[in-house]
Amino acid sequence: RWFTHFYVVSVLWNGFLLIWLFQAEFLGGSFPSWIKRVHRALGRDSQSKDTDCEHFSALLVLLLLWLHSCRRLAECLWTSVFSNGVIHIVQYCFGLAYYIAVGSTVLCQVPTNVRNGKELSVQICWYHIVGVMMYIWASLHQHRCLVILANLRKSKSGKVVSLSHSVPFGDWFDRVSCPHYFAELLIYVSMAITLGFHNVTWWCVVMYVLFNQALAAVLCHEFYQKNFSSYPKHRKAFIPFV
Repeated sequence: RWFTHFYVVSVLWNGFLLIWLFQAEFLGGSFPSWIKRVHRALGRDSQSKDTDCEHFSALLVLLLLWLHSCRRLAECLWTSVFSNGVIHIVQYCFGLAYYIAVGSTVLCQVPTNVRNGKELSVQICWYHIVGVMMYIWASLHQHRCLVILANLRKSKSGKVVSLSHSVPFGDWFDRVSCPHYFAELLIYVSMAITLGFHNVTWWCVVMYVLFNQALAAVLCHEFYQKNFSSYPKHRKAFIPFV
């Protein structure tokens, strides 16, 4: 249940960055001096010749990241039913740092002073449409899977009746043990597509999410197989058919 803290931090921090980026790109404003110092520390060339399309991509991805955090926060507060499991302090601290760093990663794809007071002209490209459509599709499935997990611990009236683990069925659970983890990966892939496929920095983020979610999925898959003798043998751990 302390994952809720991650999304609180992400909503506040990435919302703050989104506001600053929106003002800088559309209203001709400038970034605060401390953001410029961070850019310089990370080696971002402020005179980079990025196009308006690339600037809009970064703004759109930061918006998608913020919306994702808002939805996950709402699910933690009003959908999910958590057991009494605990999180390791190192993982907890790393999670907080991650959600601060990931928004900053998007922001650092945009030079701090390349606009020079000019407003951004919105240029919607085909990969923006593909990325957003994939994001919506993956987000809907992730929400459905989380609802299925929560309902395992609720009565038909919606009252929590158990905190024990049960075998989920329905939606992508028919193919994999942890479809909500698979959907998380697809959400980050959709953001890589929205950035135009070629952003190496964000593909590194995608690889981190892949390894992180795959490890968690395999551990959950082994837990199901160990504790439920009738667990469906055709289910994979993380990625369908793999």
